[in-house]
Amino acid sequence: MADLERPLSPHLQIYRWHLTMALSILHRATGLVLAAGLLLLTWWLTALARGPEAFAIVRTAIDNPLGGLVLFAFTLAVFYHMANGVRHLVWDLGIGLGKEEAYRSGLFVLSFAGVATLLLWIAILAFGGGPR
Repeated sequence: MADLERPLSPHLQIYRWHLTMALSILHRATGLVLAAGLLLLTWWLTALARGPEAFAIVRTAIDNPLGGLVLFAFTLAVFYHMANGVRHLVWDLGIGLGKEEAYRSGLFVLSFAGVATLLLWIAILAFGGGPR
């Protein structure tokens, strides 16, 4: 085989970034965030089952600005991953595959994730269920 002076496969410097590409990468990243969040959920449930002393440790970790930020980011990841997953299911039906439709559905996914996260946290904080 001749020695070629080009990459054997496409790489990120070749592609021009567009919304659907960024959302695809973000979908994978939020999947990782959700997996890490399940570890936190497991820690919380285990501490709850072990009793007040163990649960107090978890509350200390959660009831501070950094813990609140982590919970907010997890909530945003849940809503984004869910909405983008539904978007992919719709694509699997052959609907919305055009450039303009894909762009609009991407904007909808981002908007939905942001608005749903904010509404949920407003409700949590308004009814006293949020971090103290």
